[in-house]
Amino acid sequence: MGAARFYMILHLALMMILGIDCVGGGEWSTVVGLRMSPEREPRPRGDGAPFKVGVFADLHFGENAWTDWGPRQDVNSVRVMEGVLDVEKPDFVVYLGDLITANNMPIANASQYWDMAISPTRARGIPWASVFGNHDDAQFIWPIEWFSTGGIPPVHCSSANSSHKGAADELCSFIGTSRLELIKREIGSSRLSLSNNGPRDLWPSVSNYVLKVSSDDDSESPLAFLYFLDSGGGSYPEVISIAQVEWFENTSQKINPDSRVPEIIFWHIPSKSYNDVAPWFMILKPCVGSINKEKVAPQEAENGMMNLLTGRPSVKAVFVGHNHGLDWCCPYKKLWLCYARHTGYGGYGNWPRGARIIEITQRPFSLKSWIRMEDGSVHSQVTLSS
Repeated sequence: MGAARFYMILHLALMMILGIDCVGGGEWSTVVGLRMSPEREPRPRGDGAPFKVGVFADLHFGENAWTDWGPRQDVNSVRVMEGVLDVEKPDFVVYLGDLITANNMPIANASQYWDMAISPTRARGIPWASVFGNHDDAQFIWPIEWFSTGGIPPVHCSSANSSHKGAADELCSFIGTSRLELIKREIGSSRLSLSNNGPRDLWPSVSNYVLKVSSDDDSESPLAFLYFLDSGGGSYPEVISIAQVEWFENTSQKINPDSRVPEIIFWHIPSKSYNDVAPWFMILKPCVGSINKEKVAPQEAENGMMNLLTGRPSVKAVFVGHNHGLDWCCPYKKLWLCYARHTGYGGYGNWPRGARIIEITQRPFSLKSWIRMEDGSVHSQVTLSS
């Protein structure tokens, strides 16, 4: 059996084994906690246990599915996530954008790869939330080699998990899957998904919502608010719009008017403010991290978002992905700017894979973070708030 066929079979087997369908979903305005319970009022484990979040960034599933390389990368990415989840046992997982590489995906229903990216977390019964990156709904780019004498290779375009009901040839239509389709499919596929498709007046920016982490002894008492923002890219410019800034300002004033409850922010593409704190060569204190191998690739515009965040004493940290060769955290004014860690075997770069872990302690409040590597090692421990 050839290598390409072996990895394709393994690839499809993973999709069938881990593709569990349930019913669920929610509205963007619902502020919920993050540990599953019969009342859907999740909270930390009790007895003062910290609340732990695993962050998976830049997985890039679905690349070069017509080769042996692409399916092998997806299998490896699943292995990384499974290892981190089994060691860290987080209460919640954040998928920090670029779950898939849509511009390298010649199928109409990319949600089959989105499902595969989420499958290790879902299989362990851990709730999660996701935000979009610049590759998740990017337009398919035709490989120039497809127009040589070899022609377009056979491409597997259908899936048992696919919700697409069209004819088989339509499944290879090369039109891609929109942000809204992807997130609606995720929300509808499992009650463990706490993602939301955001208020309509922010579209085409979709993944904008806030979740509440409840205290372990009082579901009405918030331990922290987690904000998720769509930083654009792919089907529209890499921006945080003025409408998103106004949405954050209005929402935060409504649910946390006195800034008493700590707030943590997640989006994919770094703000230009990351350039202001980026280490030159070595990562030296007060910054903490292990790789600094490329320049910050920031958003085109953020329309005052960072000014708003730095003006709120409750905002403790911002977490982004996008740059695979960066994993540092650096202080910026009164908060921290942090990268995740490149988790997936897809995408550029051969740096060792891993995941950022975030730990929230209740009494007294503290926010700590570290990076768990594929080989099980831990580094870059940092206290972001105490």
